[in-house]
Amino acid sequence: MKILMVCLGNICRSPLAHGVMEHLVKQEGLNWEIESAGTGGYHIGAKPDHRSIKIAKLNGIDISGQQARKFNVNDFDAFDYIFVMDKQNYKDVIALAKNEEQKNKVKLFLDDDNVPDPYYDDELFEPVSQMITTQCAKLLKQLKS
Repeated sequence: MKILMVCLGNICRSPLAHGVMEHLVKQEGLNWEIESAGTGGYHIGAKPDHRSIKIAKLNGIDISGQQARKFNVNDFDAFDYIFVMDKQNYKDVIALAKNEEQKNKVKLFLDDDNVPDPYYDDELFEPVSQMITTQCAKLLKQLKS
C-alpha cells in the first residue's frame, strides 16, 4: 500500500503525518510506503519545520531526513490513498484530478474536519501532533482490515 499525506507547504502537518504513519506501519511489520507533499511549492527541498521535527522527536520519531516537495498529477497514479490535511488542500488536489478514480483516492485526513495549520502558532504543534497520531492509528486500523 502507498499513502501520501498532503498539506499546504509540506513542512508542518504532512511531514508529521508521514513520520507517524511510517512509524506505526513499521511497528506493525507492514511493507507500506508513506510519503508527503504540499499543494504549494514554497518550501521545495526544505526539511520539515524545526517545531515539527522537535515534536516528532519528543514522540520517538525522526522526521529530519524528509524533504518538502510539491504534489503533482503523477501522485494520483503512484499512491493508493491521498490524505489531505484540510478542505482547501482537498479542493486544490481534487482540481488536478483527471477522472473519478483519481478523485476517489483523495480523502480528508480527519474524515470531515481540518487539521489546524500550526505554522503561525507555536502552541498548536503539540495538539496537532496528538491529533495526527490519534488519526494515524485509526487510519492504520481501518486500512489493514
